[in-house]
Amino acid sequence: MPVRKILLFYSLAPLADPEAVRLWQRDLCESLSLRGRILISAHGINGTVGGELGDVKRYLRKTREYAAFRDLDVKWGEGTGNDFPRLSVRVRDELVSFGAPDELVVDEQGIVGGGTRLTPEQLHELVAEKEVTFFDGRNAFEAQIGRFRDAVVPPVAATRDFVGLLDSGAYDHLKDSPVVTYCTGGIRCEVLSALMVKRGFREVYQLDGGVIRYGERYGDEGLWDGSLYVFDGRGSVDFGANPAPLGRCLECGAATSRMQNCADLACREQLVVCEDCAGAGAVPCARHVLTQ
Repeated sequence: MPVRKILLFYSLAPLADPEAVRLWQRDLCESLSLRGRILISAHGINGTVGGELGDVKRYLRKTREYAAFRDLDVKWGEGTGNDFPRLSVRVRDELVSFGAPDELVVDEQGIVGGGTRLTPEQLHELVAEKEVTFFDGRNAFEAQIGRFRDAVVPPVAATRDFVGLLDSGAYDHLKDSPVVTYCTGGIRCEVLSALMVKRGFREVYQLDGGVIRYGERYGDEGLWDGSLYVFDGRGSVDFGANPAPLGRCLECGAATSRMQNCADLACREQLVVCEDCAGAGAVPCARHVLTQ
């Protein structure tokens, strides 16, 4: 059986012609039979692709030959061959949809005015020295199955909700405290850290490489609890053999890290539903649950 891998990657770097980069990336992926989702903007590239190991390696080598992507931040994951339904390569105003494209400034070194980058080891050193606040830079539903211990989880349904929450003053009490932003692979929390700095947060850090790199380093022995939600066919990933599930099935309350789409096709919520309830067809509608 062929070995299949998933590659999660991003690079924040100015691109003069995003459309030309889109065409090149599309053709490169098609030539290697890769599927996945790639977003390109004037600020860089952000994507996830999957395929046979040799093809993914060739993709990475070719992509890094482009000067702007020489320092592409990458993470590897195990693939199944059914992780993505198709290939999508698009140009957008933002690599991450915070709804603030004019606020983001990047140069050849990356984002300008962002938080201080922390390796997983440096994060532990900081936590040993100071009382820090972990600030979740993901959608709130992702935190239902995994998060950093005692993290602040903003009640956001979509990334673009963050700016309004920050501007509302809801987190002004953290402006003079050490705040560590985190997200899945690093790009959401990197952009979020810059938005927070711009709004007067004085000591902002961002977890370099996101939760994936942290989990690769510390597994179940660190400050992360539960499973990590991912936006592909895997659904979630674990960093050790026996992670303690944080999620609770909306139907029966059983501990689980399993998530799936709401049964109502008009509802786009992701719900925590255990295997038994899903198999029995007992999948509630998020709208119904939220109105109880």
